[in-house]
Amino acid sequence: MNQYLETKDYTLTGESFQLLHDPVLDMLVTKPQPEDLGKYYDSEDYISHTDSKKSLVDKIYQTVKGYNLKSKLSLIESYSSKEKTLLDVGAGTGDFLAVARRHGWEIFGVEPSVLAKRKASKKDIELFENLDALPQKKFDVITLWHVLEHLPNLDEQISKLVGLLSDSGTLIVAVPNFKSYDAGYYKQFWAAFDVPRHLWHFSRNSVHRIFEKHGMKVVKVKPMIFDAFYVSLLSEKYKTGRQNFVKALWSGFKSNLFAFRSKEYSSLIYIIQRH
Repeated sequence: MNQYLETKDYTLTGESFQLLHDPVLDMLVTKPQPEDLGKYYDSEDYISHTDSKKSLVDKIYQTVKGYNLKSKLSLIESYSSKEKTLLDVGAGTGDFLAVARRHGWEIFGVEPSVLAKRKASKKDIELFENLDALPQKKFDVITLWHVLEHLPNLDEQISKLVGLLSDSGTLIVAVPNFKSYDAGYYKQFWAAFDVPRHLWHFSRNSVHRIFEKHGMKVVKVKPMIFDAFYVSLLSEKYKTGRQNFVKALWSGFKSNLFAFRSKEYSSLIYIIQRH
């Protein structure tokens, strides 16, 4: 594997990491991958594990999250069966599971963060620490919203997920796309690299190839339009030390504009089913 670029952990430690390109799978791999990843999540400010509305960025995130929750519910409803059993991996503070439960889903969630689980518990949602702790059960829909890139032992984890899926079940995976315009524009400052929390950095090709090895097929790909704006906002801060809202909005707009033809959006949702 050849070095693609070098970047830093801009969220917490400032440590440097390499991104190596795997030409077979067409993906990037973070090196080194720390054995103790827990400390890199140990922050109240880690946005996916907080319900904060303190800063303007927090407020934007929460507003977009509310819209996305409705979109996610609509998506899983279109792939549900009579069972309506949902497993959300990397459930964070449990907001998506809470929405699904209100619409008749039997919900299960996995979340390793103690802080996030504590917040979910206040919403009467109890989360399991890992996939092995789940009850013996098959799921109608399994979702991973910006989670696959965090999972160590990728093939082993995917194998477990496939094993938890019902015969006609659907796996829904959302991940950043390192071939998007905003990734190319911001380079080492692109916030969605988020090293070392993101161990893997996917392209459209890599998602197809990885899941094919497990007897799964990508049947549909959907864009996440808002991600380009939010990621650009964070990337501007990493690059310049300032928010630069106008520049970020322009970068996000250009990313979506280019992606309208190339289909290389900042983040993509993959609908995956058995062959």
